[in-house]
Amino acid sequence: MGKFQERFVSFFNNRWLVFVAAMWIQSCAGIGYLFGSISPVIKSSLNYNQKQIARLGVAKDLGDSVGFLAGSLCEVLPMWGALLVGALQNFIGYGWVWLIVTGRAPVLPLWAMCILIFVGNNGETYFNTAALVSCVQNFPKSRGPVVGILKGFAGLGGAILTQVYTMIHAPDHANLIFMVAVGPAMVVIALMFIIRPVGGHRQVRPSDSSSFTFIYSVCLLLAAYLMGVMLVEDLVDLNHTVIIIFTVILFVLLFIPIVIPIILSFFLERTDPAEEALLSKPENMEPGKSNQETDEVILSEVEDEKPKDVDLLPASERRKRIAQLQARLFHAAAEGAVRVKRRRGPHRGEDFTLTQALIKADFWLIFFSLLLGSGSGLTVIDNLGQMSQSLGYDNTHIFVSMISIWNFLGRVGGGYFSEIIVRDYAYPRPVAMAVAQFVMAIGHIFLGMGWPGAMYVGTLLIGLGYGSHWAIVPAAASELFGLKKFGALYNFLTLANPAGSLVFSGLIASYIYDHEAEKQHQPHHHLLNAGSIFASMPRVDEPLKCEGSICYFLTSMIMSGLCIVAVILSMILVHRTTNVYSHLYGKSRSSNLV
Repeated sequence: MGKFQERFVSFFNNRWLVFVAAMWIQSCAGIGYLFGSISPVIKSSLNYNQKQIARLGVAKDLGDSVGFLAGSLCEVLPMWGALLVGALQNFIGYGWVWLIVTGRAPVLPLWAMCILIFVGNNGETYFNTAALVSCVQNFPKSRGPVVGILKGFAGLGGAILTQVYTMIHAPDHANLIFMVAVGPAMVVIALMFIIRPVGGHRQVRPSDSSSFTFIYSVCLLLAAYLMGVMLVEDLVDLNHTVIIIFTVILFVLLFIPIVIPIILSFFLERTDPAEEALLSKPENMEPGKSNQETDEVILSEVEDEKPKDVDLLPASERRKRIAQLQARLFHAAAEGAVRVKRRRGPHRGEDFTLTQALIKADFWLIFFSLLLGSGSGLTVIDNLGQMSQSLGYDNTHIFVSMISIWNFLGRVGGGYFSEIIVRDYAYPRPVAMAVAQFVMAIGHIFLGMGWPGAMYVGTLLIGLGYGSHWAIVPAAASELFGLKKFGALYNFLTLANPAGSLVFSGLIASYIYDHEAEKQHQPHHHLLNAGSIFASMPRVDEPLKCEGSICYFLTSMIMSGLCIVAVILSMILVHRTTNVYSHLYGKSRSSNLV
């Protein structure tokens, strides 16, 4: 009995259990992607027009991105406390909306409804922050894969919840709002005591690479399965029993990863305590962790005193020269021969506060590169229905489903390939972001030209590139600015997403679309008689519609050009951080080679 209890404690404190539980929470964190399904219910029940629904959409985007409070609370509260706050916000916000839509509560003015949508959707910032902060701290040497997988499951959340709602088969569509209010809150409350840092740097095992390979396999299988299910349900009229079977298989795929912590805790021998003690020594601290104050000062002095040609030497010779210089500085400082300078702030790769990061050029390069790249991608996602309609496609749902799957694969793949770049080549992670932005630039060109089949290629490239940003940026931010205030740093960077969408979608895309639609509906007096003029003009209550590739041609070309600007910004960041990544990962790379 005592051995089983010890194994169970080991299971509860296993970092892989935390990771799997975070994946499940992230599966419920994509409630914002369901707004397109919720908004028609709100519109019909409250007699809103499209402009009022658009304002609710803005409130939803702000709630999804304004995570300052979530980042701050994750620093002062235990993770379960922050998750509980998020669950309560989600339940109260969307629960109140459900009461209003179903007539169980009095109708509120539009501004109050915007607040409720904001509060309800803001709950997922707590889910995201707690899951990412805990897992990045537990897997400091695998930040790219961890962030990519977690953000990928957040992107799939909408598709998963939609499949669950399809299984429920409720005739009243308002019940979808009830499910959004109750479902995520129940899952988060059930798992909130598992999500926490558990000293993951002391749980490194040789089997970790195979465990990640298994998780990646499950992710690919899950994405392929969801794609197939969505296509079948869209094209074939299935009976309810088949839909239930599809949903049960979906849950089985979601639960499969739990076998990793079970096997590690109950069927394999634990790591020797003496080995764990060695792993926790300061010499083996992970990238992004600060050393002791004395060592920090000496290392800072080394950066100032070392010759410039040292960085051009081979890795082994460079480390030897730096170690010799550091030893001389330690000896001279001890004898008082030199006065070691005190730094005014942290260097790249150490722990920054948000205010310290805000005065760094590297931080703003990440922010504006993300704004241009991710903002243009979100613009395509928000306007995908009108884009496909303007090109003559009747079934727009297929493109919405496809881009959600490509978004998921982009997040998972972006984390995987960016990790190869930093681990195997010790090269800056932002180079992967530059590649993703170049891919998006090509995707925008395809969408703008409107060639046959261009929608399929464009959604593929845009989805992959957009998703990659949300695996690469959080990992890069944690490497350059540390883990201590990662929650606040991450939530500030997420503001780039709605800011870019506001500029590209709210100003550029909508203005150009309306302009082209007005040009197409202008009466040509020299070609048309009076009767045909009135016949061709739309009704007063009918919005103008644009047809043809011209509707989004200029918008797509502008966004393609801005993605190229984002590539340039990312490459500037690569140039500025090459030495940092060489220092962070060069040592582990050389040890692997040996």
